[in-house]
Amino acid sequence: MKQKIHIVVFFFGMLLLPQINYAQVDFNKTPEDDLGDNEDKFQELFYEALKQKGIENYDRAAEALQKCIAIDKTVPVLYFELGKSYNKLKNFVAAEDAFKEAVEKDPDNEWFLDELYGFYVSQNEPDKAIKTVKQLVRFHPDYKEDLASLYVRTKKYDEALEIIDALDAEFGISVSRDIMRNRIYEATGRKKDQIKNLESRVEDNPEKESNYLALIFRYSENNDKEKAFETAKELLKINPNSQLVHLALYKFYLDDDDAEKAIESMKIVVKSTAIKPEAKLKVLTDFIKFVKENPEYEGDLVEATAMVTDANNSKTVEELGHYYLAKNNKVKALEHFEAAMKLEPNNFGVLRNVMLLYIDLKKYELAKAKSGEALEIYPSQPILYLIHGVALNELNLPKEALEPLETGLDYIIDDTKMEADFYNQLSKAHTLLNNTAKAKSFSYKAKQIQSQN
Repeated sequence: MKQKIHIVVFFFGMLLLPQINYAQVDFNKTPEDDLGDNEDKFQELFYEALKQKGIENYDRAAEALQKCIAIDKTVPVLYFELGKSYNKLKNFVAAEDAFKEAVEKDPDNEWFLDELYGFYVSQNEPDKAIKTVKQLVRFHPDYKEDLASLYVRTKKYDEALEIIDALDAEFGISVSRDIMRNRIYEATGRKKDQIKNLESRVEDNPEKESNYLALIFRYSENNDKEKAFETAKELLKINPNSQLVHLALYKFYLDDDDAEKAIESMKIVVKSTAIKPEAKLKVLTDFIKFVKENPEYEGDLVEATAMVTDANNSKTVEELGHYYLAKNNKVKALEHFEAAMKLEPNNFGVLRNVMLLYIDLKKYELAKAKSGEALEIYPSQPILYLIHGVALNELNLPKEALEPLETGLDYIIDDTKMEADFYNQLSKAHTLLNNTAKAKSFSYKAKQIQSQN
């Protein structure tokens, strides 16, 4: 909706009323008879209404305005102000009647029409809003976009597209109208029309990168990869320095088994300052998957990750940790998980991976310290009690290990494998304490669970 003009109450009363009603009331005239008394009373009541409205006493404002109307019912602004007071009082039927009366008395007043339009929008009456905004379009082109939006809302898609096309032709493309246009195409399934529109934009503005990118996306969405690929290559010819186009090109090159060009595009993406971190992460994730299947390109992956300009992207670092973990390179995996943990200390998944790797790499002192700290923050996570108990057992502190291992058992929910791990560690602790009977008892419980699985 076109932004409304907010008028200071005092000046609204001083400027608007005299312009509209000078012929009827002279506020400066000395009262000499009954007419003069009426004029004086009218002025007093009107300013009282504005004062009460200013302090949000809308019922008193409405009462004063009704008394003004009783004196002179020809003044449009009285009904305008009365409608606003009724609206605040949630007397919506009376508010609509008052606004309509103001418009009827002054049909060329943009403020009156805009208030009535806004009222209909707030009351979820799009058909009445359409009728009103049609009267407003002559004042400002923004109202035409409002009209298009209302047509979309009422599923009058052809009328909406007609307005959007006309506005685009007159003022150029806009993001807000493109959003409406795409909503229409989505709702009506007019994918061919959508692509035709984008193709014409590319033809009319061959230097504009965003047109190509939008067309590439729509071609890809419609599974027309060949046209999408051709459009991406065309953009690269026209704009060899484009970075965004490589978000599409790397995929096409991978599908085309052109590893060298795919890697080149990936490297451009990850070092680009124009591409968002989320998009870079997606490309790096694809890069990692590619290298898993083609390990001869691991050097390129390492080089690409070193190029990432946003070093504070914990998701990227975490993804690399998972990559090295999958390759069983636990040292490298730990290095990346620790880096991710520094960037995102409250990421429990990363914290767990770090502590499990401490155990795997026999860094028991670190595992003990880190799990102890973590238990203060996450006292109901059984995995932390298990890691703490394992670290204490490995450090030959079985007596200290018993408490976290026994406590952690109470927090296990539907995880028989972890329960068996707890019993095995309890068995180990009692073995170290030379308590053979308890050690066998816990070992037996662990084997029972394992045999059932």
